[in-house]
Amino acid sequence: MRLVDTSACIEWLAGSPLGQTIEAELPMRSEWLVPAIVQLELTKWPIREVGEDQANQTIAFTTTCTVVDLDTAIALSAAELGAQHRLAAADAIIYATARAHSAVVLTCDRHFKDLPGVRYIAKPAA
Repeated sequence: MRLVDTSACIEWLAGSPLGQTIEAELPMRSEWLVPAIVQLELTKWPIREVGEDQANQTIAFTTTCTVVDLDTAIALSAAELGAQHRLAAADAIIYATARAHSAVVLTCDRHFKDLPGVRYIAKPAA
């Protein structure tokens, strides 16, 4: 399983040069893990950047993957991992979800850079 973090998913959806690199790392949909918090973040981004129709298409895509709700076990793990690795709440939930499902996190988010079980792809310097 692979959990595609919001940052990587947005690059892929935007078709950026980095998104093309990420595309080569994307799993089949049956192996793609999507935490509900990523659905929230992926809904906010297209509404803000490209419109509600794109947001609806993005959410429709995520429902074809394995969607994971936030439950008590993941919340407790996220609290612990967040404190241990100094992660914001959303990042801690994402990381805890991946760990609960033995999934690798695919991300461009530097907060995850040195964590075990993460495939970090750096954004090019601006």
